[in-house]
Amino acid sequence: MCIPGAAPAEKRLSAMDRITYDTLVAMFRSAATVIRDNSQLLSQLDSVGGDGDHGTTMARAMAAVEKALEQCSSRTMKALLENIGWAVMGIDGGATGPLLGTFFAGMADALGEADSLSGADLAKVLEAGLARLRTMTRADVGDKTMMDAIIPAVAAARRAADDGRNAGEVLAAAAAAAQAGAESTKNIPARYGRAKNIREKSIGSPDAGATSVSLILKGFSQSAG
Repeated sequence: MCIPGAAPAEKRLSAMDRITYDTLVAMFRSAATVIRDNSQLLSQLDSVGGDGDHGTTMARAMAAVEKALEQCSSRTMKALLENIGWAVMGIDGGATGPLLGTFFAGMADALGEADSLSGADLAKVLEAGLARLRTMTRADVGDKTMMDAIIPAVAAARRAADDGRNAGEVLAAAAAAAQAGAESTKNIPARYGRAKNIREKSIGSPDAGATSVSLILKGFSQSAG
């Protein structure tokens, strides 16, 4: 599990080296906190071309995540991610729940019976989440959606894993790429969702969905690192 700052350095390094069930729980709790802290910003971003309720939707999604964490009776990462995925899929709020929930549930596809994840394992898990998500949407990088953060994040995780990085470093690389991807969306017109109706008028404001993904991965990385 994620070791508090007062723990010996070697234990912190061990926690970074592999992600366990407890680390995964801590990652999602951290992501929930980061999302709640930024819910007003997310709604502000969504107000540019949407209903202005994305922050509220994401707060509900994170509440569903926390409930799933509490209710998971099987201490396996596969079951936990599946439960989280289905919980998020069930929230109201347009496409956010189904898409984000699909990504989380899809991550479980690469787990099998694993009880911990190396950096290479984590890259495979993120790739599995993206593969499942691609069955739900045709959006790609450049369409001003959450995919502008997810796709670069998964690619960065793969590069870090191929370079022999540990799980914490893979997460850090994914989080940095997601942030850069989210920030890049302010320079492109929307092509999906309600914001597509204003297209060029959406330029100058980052996409709320991509920003949410960036914040989730930031929370993951802060906890596991």
